[in-house]
Amino acid sequence: MSLPLAKRRQILQVRGLSKRFGGVTALNAVSFDLLEGEVHALCGENGAGKSTLIKVLCGVHPAGSYEGEVRVNGRAASFRDTADARSAGIAVIHQELALIGEMSVAENLFLGEAPRRGPFIDWNLLYSKTRSLVDRYSFRLDPAARVRDLGVGQQQLVEILKALSKQSRIVLLDEPTAALTETEVDILLGIVRGLREKGITCVYISHRLDEVFAIADRITVLRDGQAVVTLDRAATSRDEVIRHMVGRELKELFPQRRSIEGEPLLEVEDLTVRMPGRRKPVLDGISFRLHAGEVLGFGGFMGAGRTELLNHIFGVYGERTSGTVRLAGKELPAHAPPQSIRRGLVLAGEDRKRSGLFLGQSVGFNLSLSSLRKMRRGALIDRNLELRRNEEFMRRLSVRAPGQEAAVASLSGGNQQKVVLGKVLMPGPRVVLLDEPTRGIDVGARSEIYEIINGLTGEGKGVVMVSSDLPELIGMSDRILILSQGRIAGVFDGKAATQETLARAAMMYA
Repeated sequence: MSLPLAKRRQILQVRGLSKRFGGVTALNAVSFDLLEGEVHALCGENGAGKSTLIKVLCGVHPAGSYEGEVRVNGRAASFRDTADARSAGIAVIHQELALIGEMSVAENLFLGEAPRRGPFIDWNLLYSKTRSLVDRYSFRLDPAARVRDLGVGQQQLVEILKALSKQSRIVLLDEPTAALTETEVDILLGIVRGLREKGITCVYISHRLDEVFAIADRITVLRDGQAVVTLDRAATSRDEVIRHMVGRELKELFPQRRSIEGEPLLEVEDLTVRMPGRRKPVLDGISFRLHAGEVLGFGGFMGAGRTELLNHIFGVYGERTSGTVRLAGKELPAHAPPQSIRRGLVLAGEDRKRSGLFLGQSVGFNLSLSSLRKMRRGALIDRNLELRRNEEFMRRLSVRAPGQEAAVASLSGGNQQKVVLGKVLMPGPRVVLLDEPTRGIDVGARSEIYEIINGLTGEGKGVVMVSSDLPELIGMSDRILILSQGRIAGVFDGKAATQETLARAAMMYA
């Protein structure tokens, strides 16, 4: 819309909104408003109340379960469920994926609304409508692909398309880019700009402040369940937003550390990997060394082979057709995760909720899971030793939880990630493979994760870190290797690299 913000009408108002879960106050008298055709960013650390506010606005938390008032287009809104919110023109893209893995992209997009010819689904029309939607937003998605066969990033694109297909007037985006590559993020931001031009209002939640400043008109900061300030994006700065978020100054997001290059710990030579039954390799001729005290960063677009490389080295992916992987000078065979852990190689995967944690279990259960062999006394687990070790790692990693017995699902994203790190660090590894270690966590928790990584290298351990966040790669890595189509497209000194040179390398074979 071409009207300045001051002249746009309010499309939604929230007044005095409070929401409690037992004795915990998630929202405390929050008030804010949305203007027609604006992008309004919500910023705050994990646990600040952002997702709770979104769930009130989209009907997940129904009227009567909270105090305060929500008004849409000047009328009081009392949503009983998400269907009521959709009827009022509110669509939501949750951080948590809500897709059916056995169904195709097309079936997920039009679930419950598939076009029919008599009593049967009109499959030709279903796939035609899906292709039109995919093409409209320039997403690389196969309408016939099963969702379970897609990567996390592509699954997120399906969620985004589901929301955009509803012709809503208010779109709530809760960490929509957490699993996307830089290219896909650019596409999504372009989509959001297009929605704004059509007069559609977007609420945008992201821990990536670069995105917030690239897309937002206004920014509301939540801290400890309260709305502490609303700022015009053009009149504020990244440092001011961070100060309001964490209640303190963060002078250096990437903490300084002394670079130590010791003996080679992990050596990969001419590694070629393919999936069984496929001729084209997923990884082609990969060679590198990781030294003690070093952070070796891996970047590249989604599908470049970054996750596949870490998973194969650990022993859970693909068929090795050539090459060797050596750990501390001794060859490490493929498909041997238990042997990898025993010899000092561990992996923290990219999706903590799908492959890193048992969400229905306690913090203590998850922490000690990889170390139970070392806690046995005969045929039984030494429970006292397990409790002591769990407490030690909760203190060491500053895990904020009521106790070991707390459900890990109840923790914030940053604290869940610390539990993942605790689980892989408890066996005492020499080499730590980290796949997107700060995905979906706030700036304060990111700083703590960076300190943990620096602590590992200070102890002489080696860290391999995959990240889609180019500033993070540059800020944390001693060296950076860029993958493109399964091949190494560039090797860079972390201190001298720029986002432009890394992005250019990532497109070399694309």
